[in-house]
Amino acid sequence: MRSAVNNALRRLPVWAVWVAGLVPLALVVFDLLTGRMGVDPIREIEHRLGQTALYFLVGGLAVTPLLRLTGISLMKFRRAIGLLCFTYVVPHVLAWVALDMGLLWSQMLKDIIKRPYLLVGMLAFAILIPLAVTSNNLSIRRMGGQAWRRLHKGVYAAAILAGLHWLWAVKVDELQPWFWFVSILAILGFRVVFRGRVRWGFWRSSETM
Repeated sequence: MRSAVNNALRRLPVWAVWVAGLVPLALVVFDLLTGRMGVDPIREIEHRLGQTALYFLVGGLAVTPLLRLTGISLMKFRRAIGLLCFTYVVPHVLAWVALDMGLLWSQMLKDIIKRPYLLVGMLAFAILIPLAVTSNNLSIRRMGGQAWRRLHKGVYAAAILAGLHWLWAVKVDELQPWFWFVSILAILGFRVVFRGRVRWGFWRSSETM
């Protein structure tokens, strides 16, 4: 079964992941143009884009644990998943900057300082920018593999901050942001445990974390 799944995944082109990954964005545009965004369309746009970005962020983090636990490899698609995350993060931030705040920079700065969920969200965005810019083979060659991997470990901090951003942004008790925040912590916890076991010789693998 695992072999059949991996064979099917090897035949699946990366562009197919991009096509599927852009469907939620197309639905946001469609719902906006057809007036299906509800009573607060700006808020709905921000939330849908931000939530989808987090889904892809968690998906990218889950690739290695999935491989370790099941033997199913999505490594071929990990870069695309990460870049899809950033593809949703950018319009999420722009929707807040342009549509919600109306490009009022001083007010934006005051809100970021005043509201913790905005501050951690912007910190997560700032971390993701260099990761997206360097998600290419040329950057790996220029930086060297070790330096590139160190930089991209920043995704762990970005994931925690993004989870907190959603958790603190909700006005009422909701289970969904808690589920995704706990999922992020569980995935990162698994990676820590796995790294420790490899170091002490419990597991062996030639692949890096």
